[in-house]
Amino acid sequence: MQPIFILPPDTKRTVGREAQRMNIAAAKLVAETVRTTLGPKGMDKMIVDGNGEVTVTNDGVTILQEMQVDHPSAKMIVEIAKTQEHEVGDGTTTAVVLAGELLKNAEALLDRDIHPTIIARGYRLAADRAQLELAKLAKPITSKDVDMLSKIAMTAMTGKGAETSKEHLASLIVNAVRAVSVDGQIDRSNIAVERKVGGRIDDSELIHGLALDKERVSSTMVQEVRDAKIALLDTPLEIRNTEIDAKISITDPKHLQSFLDMEEQMLRKMTLRVVESGATVVFCQKGIDDLAAHFLSKQGVFAVRRVKKSDMERIMKATGAKIVTNLDDLSAQDVGVAGLVEQRQVGDEAMIFVRECPHARTVTILARGSTEHVVAEIKRAMEDAIGDVAAALSVGKIVAGAGSIEVELSRHLHAYANSLSGR
Repeated sequence: MQPIFILPPDTKRTVGREAQRMNIAAAKLVAETVRTTLGPKGMDKMIVDGNGEVTVTNDGVTILQEMQVDHPSAKMIVEIAKTQEHEVGDGTTTAVVLAGELLKNAEALLDRDIHPTIIARGYRLAADRAQLELAKLAKPITSKDVDMLSKIAMTAMTGKGAETSKEHLASLIVNAVRAVSVDGQIDRSNIAVERKVGGRIDDSELIHGLALDKERVSSTMVQEVRDAKIALLDTPLEIRNTEIDAKISITDPKHLQSFLDMEEQMLRKMTLRVVESGATVVFCQKGIDDLAAHFLSKQGVFAVRRVKKSDMERIMKATGAKIVTNLDDLSAQDVGVAGLVEQRQVGDEAMIFVRECPHARTVTILARGSTEHVVAEIKRAMEDAIGDVAAALSVGKIVAGAGSIEVELSRHLHAYANSLSGR
């Protein structure tokens, strides 16, 4: 009887203790990669991707995302960092380093012939006990404790390129988190961090509203609109290309002019629909034809095209506007409001600002710096700090830092372990 190959013949199978050792070694290697970035004396890492793009950072999740990790166990450690980033916004390096140490100690226990399920049960007991002790050791905090919140933000930014301006940045972060807090609940998606090269780090500012890295469609349009009526369009203001592969042969120049006149008429109809809705500002997720932009400009309408979906959703929440996918459905009921929409020069480039939004607590922190690498790292540091401050206010409790809480928990867990019988 011929053997049946389920896997390719050259597949290498690893089982038993060897498989355990390889999996643990891969996970430990990932943890060691980011270990040197931890703490106030942590070092930055320079990462060069396949396209030659350079990233300089000591942000754990950024480093792990840029790494091309193939090993399954190593990928699981990377997922720990991603989950920590999603749930809290910071602490990714700590989570990965702790996971690496747990696996390192587990390996020593495996060498003593302790079964993996017993080790896992012990870790779960320790985690539950640590949670109980943390609840006792934690101190309450509220949005009124501005000084303590600022210290939390500064701690989060320590060693991340924001040292010289961390007091200023911490103030922006605390004010931003407090601005979007509703009954102690904080939606971090209401806080955006935009970056713009140019100026000093101290030039970073908090905007009560939105800042978009875009500019108006035409320079002939007004630069600012007060008491703006805002329309959000997920449909183009341009002539759609047909999906049918067809050709038209024109022998008379009058026929060509007829086609051009028809296009102009269609674009006029589109812009008239916008004007009839009462909108004075249009944010379009798709394209806007230059001729349509000309007609809008003549009507005093401020228009922006190719706006990101995430920005459209933030504008929707902030202004009360509804995203319209069919221009024929646009009406006054779909239009939102803002006190001011303006285009302003920031550094060498223009940005769009939407301010005085009545329907939602939405803020934007505009990070500034001398180079692209600087502003990118400042943005990452600020996003970490926002996560920490938001978590502190959401939970309503804080603990001491600098490793002191870990040492105290270790002391309690050793005492707890000695009280248990068996392995």
